[in-house]
Amino acid sequence: MKETVKTKRRSFKHLVPPVDLTGRIERSTRMDRTIHAVAKAVRRRLGPGRLRDLLHGVPTGKPLHPPLVTVSLGCWVATAVLDLTHADPRAARAVLTTGIATALPAAAAGITDWSSLHREQQRVGFVHAVANLTAVGLYAGSLALRLAGDDRRGRLLSFAALGAAGLGGQLGGHLAYRQAAGANHAESVAHLVPLGWHDLCELKDLPDGRPVARRLGYIDLFVLRVGEGVTVLADGCSHLAGPLHQGRLVSEDGSACVVCPWHGSTFRLSDGTVAHGPATAPQPSFETRIRRDGVLQVRPAPL
Repeated sequence: MKETVKTKRRSFKHLVPPVDLTGRIERSTRMDRTIHAVAKAVRRRLGPGRLRDLLHGVPTGKPLHPPLVTVSLGCWVATAVLDLTHADPRAARAVLTTGIATALPAAAAGITDWSSLHREQQRVGFVHAVANLTAVGLYAGSLALRLAGDDRRGRLLSFAALGAAGLGGQLGGHLAYRQAAGANHAESVAHLVPLGWHDLCELKDLPDGRPVARRLGYIDLFVLRVGEGVTVLADGCSHLAGPLHQGRLVSEDGSACVVCPWHGSTFRLSDGTVAHGPATAPQPSFETRIRRDGVLQVRPAPL
């Protein structure tokens, strides 16, 4: 009995991957030159503006890539089910075609997001993209075979494509859940600041017209004094937590804004809303008041 247990344990060890593949991808520098060139080309091609904001998902306040991807993956899984059940080939072709068509805008949104990530995230994202592009190519080949009347080989190619898409999905999950790409990095601010007014600093200690960082409890704040008025936002950018107090002050459509120094996300100072991506979530803002003794007080603005 003991020998059987030991044998099972040894067998189980062989099922555990000896190497963390995603960790190796994160640390590998072999792709960096290509990644740098492609990301730079994407940013230069799109430039700041409405198209890039649309692909990031700024108008909806949520990243655009994830919902588009679910449509493609759903269609491709449905294709596999139809193939396995030997359903009407026309239905399989229609669903497969829909998956390929929706993969194109999903890829455009994905590469736009990818171009504004940290290098470790870009490494995983690059392999994620290669896997997904491989899947799209295989699915396109499958569709061509089906249209030519070779449904058998078309089905086989679809199953291979689903494997590539599955690998891409696993890497996409790592990007989202382990590396927090696309997550709101300022979401926790409201939970870390107690209700009510809090003393922050004396007004006279703030430079006029230049943003600085001040700490309130567990969080850093972006503080900008202009005369007797003070604007306060969470300092960590909602995109990837860049320090906003080191950013540039600009005007967008008549609104004063701050540009994150890391990836260029632009937030309106009046309420923290996003003027330009890659950030899609607004920056937490704070109400301010000056006590008679000159102490600046802040409290989280209502959501």
